[in-house]
Amino acid sequence: MSEKFQAVVIGGGPGGYVCAIRLAQLGLKTACIESRGSLGGTCLNVGCIPSKNLLNLSDNYNKAKNFSKLGIEIGEVKLNLKKMMKNKDKAVTILTKGVEFLFKKNKVTYFKGTGSFKSVNKIYILDEQKKKIIIETEKTVISTGSVAVSLPGIKFDEKIIVSSTGALALQTVPKKMVVVGGGYIGLEMGSVWSRLGAEVHVVEFLETITPGMDREVSAEFMKILKKQGIQFHMQTKVEGIKKSTKSATVLTSDKDGKKVNFECDVVLISVGRKPNTNNLNLESIGVELDEKKRIKTNKSFQTNVNNIYAIGDVIKGPMLAHKAEDEGIAVAENIVGQSGHVNYDTIPGVIYTAPEVASIGKTEEQLKESNTKYKIGKFSFMANSRAKAIDEAEGFVKILADEKTDRVLGAHIIGPHAGELIAEIAIGMEFGASAEDIARTCHAHPTFSEAVKEAALSVDKRAIHS
Repeated sequence: MSEKFQAVVIGGGPGGYVCAIRLAQLGLKTACIESRGSLGGTCLNVGCIPSKNLLNLSDNYNKAKNFSKLGIEIGEVKLNLKKMMKNKDKAVTILTKGVEFLFKKNKVTYFKGTGSFKSVNKIYILDEQKKKIIIETEKTVISTGSVAVSLPGIKFDEKIIVSSTGALALQTVPKKMVVVGGGYIGLEMGSVWSRLGAEVHVVEFLETITPGMDREVSAEFMKILKKQGIQFHMQTKVEGIKKSTKSATVLTSDKDGKKVNFECDVVLISVGRKPNTNNLNLESIGVELDEKKRIKTNKSFQTNVNNIYAIGDVIKGPMLAHKAEDEGIAVAENIVGQSGHVNYDTIPGVIYTAPEVASIGKTEEQLKESNTKYKIGKFSFMANSRAKAIDEAEGFVKILADEKTDRVLGAHIIGPHAGELIAEIAIGMEFGASAEDIARTCHAHPTFSEAVKEAALSVDKRAIHS
């Protein structure tokens, strides 16, 4: 007899494990299937968490090299990459084991293996020992995430031609690294290896980095990264990559057709991700996909097959861990008849470089395109006491508000702790706050958050410190 569950989640990433826990909290007998061998998905294992660990450590290393300028004499600073990587791996292990503990605490049954549909109500699992298991379920949530995309005809070997996974596990600092793609992941990993000593070149097909970001912030971001030593080659197309045993040559052409070749030790291809919907046997049960192989769902995350749902990177929307988590909670609540929902207008995005970059809501370009009349408030960290006191004064806060109602429509921050500061704007937007509401809220002094208040004051042209 196969074991029966009221709900099964396929995929144990941020969306999947959160969904499974919430389903169990709501009283359903729940199972979660994960093929990786550890919970947390790409984010915890080979994405968000290890990359933030290396971003933090490489930033500390970079700062330590300049301590003498601040009156701190510590002698020669040396890099021990092996120890740094062990620290990263330790952080990952602690957090993935923590999710396993949460499963036990909430009585979620955890299957280590690859899940696929045998029928609408039966899931076939091939476990780590190649043993076949079939379980029955009333409801299924697909949360299998996404995988890195390469360039046509080019395969990752994760040694010389790497995805973000390989870039997190390099055993030596490359002398020269070429990053193909100027998006979030490429710039974060490029920053890590640049700080640790690599000569980093970013090759981007478009005319701006971080496409979709507010243009003013994007321009400032690129200017700061150039000062840090990263070299940019914009409107440049990669036409091929030739690999040898220890190096690679990236063949490119610029907007004028001029051919330029880059010799390097490592090529990081960071041109996006695609939904991981293969091997689920979706075609046999009739689940519909769109033209990008994403699973089609309605507002309740339900597919065209009534008892099957999907969340996270396999459906439409930004491929962000926190978006998947919110969807995981919402779909669990919908399954039991509650009213779970996600407000896609207030999902923040963060780039964890130094300085950080964070955004939420509409960009100035989007507001112009929709003919929305708006006001701008800006405040530079150069005029923020805390930022100046610790010598981290690059960047600014930019708030966009409706011209008539003063309602906050979007915010864009480049500067220290931008990823934390954006949360204030997120809460404000969720409650329909005006720029005036933020401006009249008392902020502690001296803090970075005062820059948010001053930007809100600036919307009405009454900033105090600029």
